[in-house]
Amino acid sequence: MDRFFHSVTLDKEKCKGCTNCIKRCPTEAIRVRNGKAVITPERCIDCSVCIRVCPYHAKKAKSDPMDIIKAYKYKIALPAPALYGQFNNLDIIDIVLTGLKRVGFDEVFEVSRGAEMVSDATRRLMAQGTLLKPVISSACPAIVRLIRVRFPDLCAHVLPLRAPMETAARLARKEAMEKTGLPSEDIGIFFITPCAAKVTDIKVPIGIEASSVDGAVAISEIYPQLVGCMNKVEEPEAISNSGIIGVSWAGIGGEAAALLNEKHLAADGIENVIKVLEDLEDERLSELDFIELNACPGGCVGGIFTVENPYVAQARIQRLRKYLPVSCNHLPGKQVPAEMKWTGELEFAPVLNLADNIEEAMKRMSMVEEITDRLPGLDCGSCGAPSCRALAEDIVLGEAKESDCIFKMREKIQRIADQLIEMEGYLPKNREPGGEENEP
Repeated sequence: MDRFFHSVTLDKEKCKGCTNCIKRCPTEAIRVRNGKAVITPERCIDCSVCIRVCPYHAKKAKSDPMDIIKAYKYKIALPAPALYGQFNNLDIIDIVLTGLKRVGFDEVFEVSRGAEMVSDATRRLMAQGTLLKPVISSACPAIVRLIRVRFPDLCAHVLPLRAPMETAARLARKEAMEKTGLPSEDIGIFFITPCAAKVTDIKVPIGIEASSVDGAVAISEIYPQLVGCMNKVEEPEAISNSGIIGVSWAGIGGEAAALLNEKHLAADGIENVIKVLEDLEDERLSELDFIELNACPGGCVGGIFTVENPYVAQARIQRLRKYLPVSCNHLPGKQVPAEMKWTGELEFAPVLNLADNIEEAMKRMSMVEEITDRLPGLDCGSCGAPSCRALAEDIVLGEAKESDCIFKMREKIQRIADQLIEMEGYLPKNREPGGEENEP
């Protein structure tokens, strides 16, 4: 698998070269070159912001097609809790889960079950006092990638636990192997995803060597077929086995509230998240124990693959909660199982490599500073870069030139015009017959 796989893609035929995406990208991963947007794969975190702001629908997210499940003998669906908020007047989760089985899955295992176990594991780890506080949730892969690209000093604060999706997949596979007697390779596990970042996290995970999930089907793709099957369900199967804590992970604040600790903060939307991370980097939030961050507005219910307004979906989740127990899943014993933890540490992923050796890199960094000082500092984006400094970096790397700045180009044109006017004064004057001079 390509280590730079991304779910967020660009359709250059639809791109008009506007600057909406470059101004909103949180990692400056996009440039406009020759009238078309270009995504730098090393910088992209699949947050889907560019998809939301593109007026021409040139950015899109890809997921696995439903047909992918046919490659396996036994098919298991992992519905994200956000799925439940997509349906109006839903009182019983089992209707959705039964509908998934009728769509083509042999078994359904709720990701909310995994969420309750991750919440339990988080409470235990925090009680041990071994985590660096404030602890930052690792549930949103876009946030984890944002931190490793843009906030390297905060990597040690990220919770080293696998996401609920991974915990649910591992347990689902184990139960299916015991139930069917089939080998692991015959069992396909598919996440019903609300967002593009989860698709990328399955293909190229962070913190673990490989994902336990075999594919990700977008909620928006399965929704029409699922609604049709749900409408025909008269007696739903008793499948659901999760409570308020697990289902609440669908919206912002659900994970933090599950810790039963008042010293927490929850923020959604990439711009708000960045403000929180900047404050944390400046040591302004040291009084907190836990920070929950979601790239999508409203949390997972606001994912790019959902079909309902995130705030409407959140309200539906709130109503659905009143029919549920507090929690149905807990860890056995007193220790957090090793298989729930990351297998590696989160490390800084430098995306700006000016040179292969330090001496040359320092020299080029000085060049970046000098060029930045010469630029107007307006960060208008007209050059195709999100900021004047980003343009300076591109110039040093040979990917742009100073004249790409329209203000520098205007100055150059004005100098040429002034020179032409000055030269005009030195031109010989024409003489009319009879010896009279006329202006040329």
